[in-house]
Amino acid sequence: MFAGLPELGISNGEDLKETLTNCTEPLKAIDQFQTENGILLPTLQSALPFLDLHGTPRLEFHQSVFDELRDKLMERVATIAEGKDEDRYGKLEELLEKSFPLVKMPSIQPVVMQVLKHLPKVPEKKLKLVMADKELYKVCAVEVKRQIWQDNQALFGDEVSPLLKQYIVEKEAALFSSDLSILHNFFSPSPKARRQGEVVLKLTQMIGKNVKLYDMVLQFLRTLFLRTRNVHYCTLRAELLMSLHDLDISEICSVDPCHKFTWCLDACIREKFVDAKRARELQGFLDGVKKGQEQVLGDLSMILCDPFACNTLVLSTVRNLQELLSQDALPRDSPDLMLLLRMLSLGQGAWDMIDSQVFKEPRLELEVVTRFLPAMLSLVVDDYTFTVEQKLPNEEKTSLTYPTALPDAFNKYLQENRVACEIGLYYTLHIAKQRNKNALQRLLPALVETHNDMAFGDIFLHLLTGHLTLLSDEFGTEEFCSAVFDGFLLASFSSKENVHRHTLRLLLHLHHKVLPSCVETLLKTLEPPKQSSDQVKELYIQLTEKLEAQKKSPPQPDEAPSLDLGLHPVTVPTTASTPTTPL
Repeated sequence: MFAGLPELGISNGEDLKETLTNCTEPLKAIDQFQTENGILLPTLQSALPFLDLHGTPRLEFHQSVFDELRDKLMERVATIAEGKDEDRYGKLEELLEKSFPLVKMPSIQPVVMQVLKHLPKVPEKKLKLVMADKELYKVCAVEVKRQIWQDNQALFGDEVSPLLKQYIVEKEAALFSSDLSILHNFFSPSPKARRQGEVVLKLTQMIGKNVKLYDMVLQFLRTLFLRTRNVHYCTLRAELLMSLHDLDISEICSVDPCHKFTWCLDACIREKFVDAKRARELQGFLDGVKKGQEQVLGDLSMILCDPFACNTLVLSTVRNLQELLSQDALPRDSPDLMLLLRMLSLGQGAWDMIDSQVFKEPRLELEVVTRFLPAMLSLVVDDYTFTVEQKLPNEEKTSLTYPTALPDAFNKYLQENRVACEIGLYYTLHIAKQRNKNALQRLLPALVETHNDMAFGDIFLHLLTGHLTLLSDEFGTEEFCSAVFDGFLLASFSSKENVHRHTLRLLLHLHHKVLPSCVETLLKTLEPPKQSSDQVKELYIQLTEKLEAQKKSPPQPDEAPSLDLGLHPVTVPTTASTPTTPL
């Protein structure tokens, strides 16, 4: 406990023990020891007997003086460090040399740690001693740890790894949330609110203003993204940069070539829309990548691969297509649309680019614009034609039924092209948001086969299950239940456990609306096999319990939720030659 005192020429318990062992008059020896090792203040000696008269133990007195002096010394260390004296760090190093031998002494340790904290460059020998001692490493300030970490990537990786795991767990938990809603979903929190998350704040603090540590974290994120293909690492890459931006850490923001692009995109994500002004800014950044600096495209592609960025770009694409419909314009004639598709393509190609280390923008397949988008818009025309037909007087109606087949080009690009597939999936969500049952029943079977099974990814299924709550009353019909469950979800639930989970989430929320005969069949079909995860089994148990409870007490009618859907339909002027409808 008192290790280090002899090195400073101060007696400790062992010295007192030796003195008492060898002396002939113990009381005199104790008195002499107290005089030599007490507070060396002549006027104090005569005052101490007064404390004895008040029954105050000497230990209590000395402890209170010690605590007071220690606090004053720690304040003084901070004052010296914050001052402008050219030799201030020299003074602190001198104090460190004197105090470091006592670093293991609990009462002195805070002083040593305070000195270490305020030294911008701790002597390497001292850093190694701190790093080698688990106890000291644990209690030293993050400012000291940064100096240790910057030359010990493995140790820094050990500190960061649990935080990165925690971040992914939190994101996946949000996607499997028991709360199904179109108003409060995965993409609802604002960028600034997301940056207040525990992991982002901790990482920001760990990095401080240290560019080397920031680069290490980015390298960890790239490596993990490559290893797992998990797009949430791309979100963290953007959030971390913007968290440092919020704190005005110019030492890092000024050297990250993605900073201004990410800042502009962050504003778009906040609005969930890329307006014309910001589109020009973003295009300027992409066009401004100079020869020899193409490597920055790898980081820009990661920023654009962030699901929050992708969500904003596709929502903006759908809105842009609405405007083109109202103007009778073709997709290829819109520079704003072409830029959105360019950024989507860059984001979707992030993994390939970082994996191959070929830093070149992927070429957007022109037929996505000339064939896929027109095919998708033809679905709107079909829908409009059917709607108008239904409003005609009976004698003018033809035997028109709602089309069920989809254009070949739509199916082809949904299966073969990443960007087209993403747009097709969001168009499906848009149809669900409009509560358009017919169009949704037409689209869902096509989603069974999509590029890289994107339709069975957690993000889309999270959004789709939330959007389906708007059509809850339709689940009372066999036709709609068949389209959603048999036609889509059950097509892959047995081979994809995440689909099993999302299907159970949907049923947990809407079981009282689903046709009873369908519920019975689904309950048998969705019973988890033995090898299923605990989460699936838990959801299934919750569903069976809810159904049991429902049998005992019939449900109350739901109130329709009030909605502000963000994407407002654009009313389209109709002409004889171009029947159109809001997308």
